[in-house]
Amino acid sequence: MEWFSIIMEASTIMADTAASPQVGAPRGNGAPSDATSGAPSVPIAKDVAAGARAAAPIAIAAAIFGASFGVLARDAGMGVVPPILMSLTTFAGSAQFAVASVLESGGAVTAAIVAAVLLNLRYLAIGISVAPALRGSTGRRLAEAQLAVDESWAVAQSDGRVRRGRLLGAGLVLMVAWTSGTVAGVLGGSALGDPADYGLDAMFPALFLALLVGQLNGPRARAAALAGGVIALALTPLVPPGLPIVAAALGAVFALTVRETRR
Repeated sequence: MEWFSIIMEASTIMADTAASPQVGAPRGNGAPSDATSGAPSVPIAKDVAAGARAAAPIAIAAAIFGASFGVLARDAGMGVVPPILMSLTTFAGSAQFAVASVLESGGAVTAAIVAAVLLNLRYLAIGISVAPALRGSTGRRLAEAQLAVDESWAVAQSDGRVRRGRLLGAGLVLMVAWTSGTVAGVLGGSALGDPADYGLDAMFPALFLALLVGQLNGPRARAAALAGGVIALALTPLVPPGLPIVAAALGAVFALTVRETRR
């Protein structure tokens, strides 16, 4: 299928990103590392472009998924403008789908908000890891943090630290794709048909596995991924949605007991 090719391309990009020069290591021309984020000192425009290129294959899937959200939001009675504004301000697919699903089934707004918050708790950990790389005033840092989503965070990884330029480039591309898809879904939902026909339920689990593969570049990373997966799977039938993902972060604690291979 066409989406399978997209996922394979994303996996290749993640692997290439993981193989980039180590953070904090001198580059060929002797350029120092960024003192705050630990990322190699490269022109910000070049890093932004690299992040945008890396996110391009993922953006295709994000646009399709955004259209699916637009269709669901329209059917849930959210109107035209609110779903688009939600994609710009919330910019979190799982939370947005949760809200639309709860409202479509006749649930209360409070229940929809609680579901969204639970699913987005993982951004506490992502935010902590991204914060040292952000720059400027509080307003600017908040604006840049808005571009930190699962996919842009994965693209921006460099030996355990976040490269700000890559984060911004990937995040901008993904936001445009996601919001454009939402607009298409809200305005042209009847022409798009049933989103379930496109196999989106299989596309995104596979996409996130592709993102994960690019991060498994050492014994500790593999141990953290394995432990986190086991924790999430064990808790999924027992606790509300969103909490298993947060608890999976404990896999990183287990990974600290694994000896890292010297390079």
